[in-house]
Amino acid sequence: MKIEGKNAVLEAILANTTIDRLVVQKGLRDQSSERIINAAKSREIKIFFREKSTLDRESTTGKHQGFLAETTDFKYSDLNDILDNAKSNSEQLLLLLDGIEDPHNLGSIIRVAECSGVEGVVIPRHRAASVNETVIKVSAGATAHVKIAKVTNINDSIKLLKENGFWIYACEIGGTELFKNKIHGKVALVVGGENTGVKQLTKKLCDATISIPMYGKLNSLNASVACGIVVYEILRQRMI
Repeated sequence: MKIEGKNAVLEAILANTTIDRLVVQKGLRDQSSERIINAAKSREIKIFFREKSTLDRESTTGKHQGFLAETTDFKYSDLNDILDNAKSNSEQLLLLLDGIEDPHNLGSIIRVAECSGVEGVVIPRHRAASVNETVIKVSAGATAHVKIAKVTNINDSIKLLKENGFWIYACEIGGTELFKNKIHGKVALVVGGENTGVKQLTKKLCDATISIPMYGKLNSLNASVACGIVVYEILRQRMI
């Protein structure tokens, strides 16, 4: 797997991700580039300085910014490990993604999760985007810091979370207005796919459905944008 871009590569280095090879564009002298190079040297990572044309040829995303790191495949977490690591927190917040297929949306959601302190993100094994080069790039390196579990069945994960005291909220049109809900305690948010939304069977397993009020002519938001609004509204409520 390739990690591309300054932020993504730096975060991977700082998170002690195993990097087999770091390719750096020749001639970079700016402060951020020097920081990445020095961080890589401190971890004794093999650095290869190459012409920009070489990185252009090897790049998957086309947005390498002069840095391309080769790593082993992304290492997913186990859902039980995520729960164990956050047991001491009485207000855990998790995200369950019910069929997000666009890697750009997945990367953006993971970035929201990292910035907001979400304890973990759960994605399905099938019919959904997995963590790849594009996701890592779009997340700006957040994949190095957020625990991400890949599960066979989202509904089974919901049942496990309920057994561990979580309240499950589906983020979907037609529910109770987000700003009229008081959302506290251990919470898992279910975010549906771009075209399908939250599946009916999954929605039935949720404790409630919450919706973002719409005042324009369109009736929906991008999945990552909607996720960010809901997550930060929950954080706002917890600070009151």
